[in-house]
Amino acid sequence: MFRIDKVNNEIVPLGVRTFSDLGFKERSNLQEWIAKYPEVLGEELLIIQKEFAGFSDTNERLDLLALDKQGSLVIIENKLDDAGRDVTWQALKYASYCASLSRENIRSIYQGFLSRSLPAASAEEKLCEFFEVDDFQELSLNSGVTQRIVLVAARFRKEVTSTVLWLMNFNIRLQCFKATPYAMNDELFLTVEQIIPTRDAEEFMIGLASKAQDEVVGAEAQIVRHALRREFWAQFLAEMNRRSELFQNITTSQTNWLMTGSGTKGIGLKFTVTKDACKAEIYIDRDNEAENRRVFDALSERKVEIEKDFGGPLIWEEVEGRRAYKIMAKMPGNIFDKSKWPNMTQAMVGAMVRLEPAFRKQAAAVQMALAEPL
Repeated sequence: MFRIDKVNNEIVPLGVRTFSDLGFKERSNLQEWIAKYPEVLGEELLIIQKEFAGFSDTNERLDLLALDKQGSLVIIENKLDDAGRDVTWQALKYASYCASLSRENIRSIYQGFLSRSLPAASAEEKLCEFFEVDDFQELSLNSGVTQRIVLVAARFRKEVTSTVLWLMNFNIRLQCFKATPYAMNDELFLTVEQIIPTRDAEEFMIGLASKAQDEVVGAEAQIVRHALRREFWAQFLAEMNRRSELFQNITTSQTNWLMTGSGTKGIGLKFTVTKDACKAEIYIDRDNEAENRRVFDALSERKVEIEKDFGGPLIWEEVEGRRAYKIMAKMPGNIFDKSKWPNMTQAMVGAMVRLEPAFRKQAAAVQMALAEPL
């Protein structure tokens, strides 16, 4: 690594250092850096535990446990200046141990991690936010043989890299990252470079039989959930269409939401049902963050009038990192409890037939906001 000296029109090499010489430790430094900024590994990861030791009949613990955006568990092992000879075997053991973790196991592990840093936080909510879903039950986590291994060290011995490359021939999902500290005067720098790429993984594991059974049950439960939703939406649409023509062209679905247009491009009328709530929403997503923001702001300026026309308070939702915005009425409910369906249906239909005209009344203001130059 070089520093560019613009004055003398030259590059000046930074001195390569070792973590040990700089006084850095594996657990208190390198591990913490990755835990606080996992994007250093080249992708968006959710750290769900540090020093994880939840393995049966063993005192071993892995450095960091994470989830990737596909719901796969990522086992991250950190070493300082030398990966050592046994890091590959060590990481393979941890991957096999983690292979049997169910969705509920993962939720519990993450909740334990949050309880130390964010005691009031809910693991279910954080997981739904990371995967951008409304219902935790919809998440597919640690499915099949999808566990991944990430090794981080300043130097990898030949016996490690050759073993990793050999394992990759069998579609074991492995990545090696070389972490190098640099120094120039009192300033310190770090590069983290992927030196061995990853592939889709397939690995035999401890607890595979019980995990497979759990997945069979999960698949059967998903079929039941899909059928249940179709049944709910059928009776719901019958009542909605009796009260309004807004959803006349919409058919039943196995998803937990239904949506139709509002008459304004990129703004939908949406119903959502989960095990905890039912919602009627104005859903703003014009494929452009700036336009979405302007529409939401224009409506927010008329919040008092909109809520007066609606007949009560609404939830004005803007989630950091998400492009879409929502204005919603949220009521209690449980899609998986048929006894609640009549009340949910009446509440959602009633909310939408009041929400849609309250929004339509402001359509001119929305169009005016969109007409302004970006």
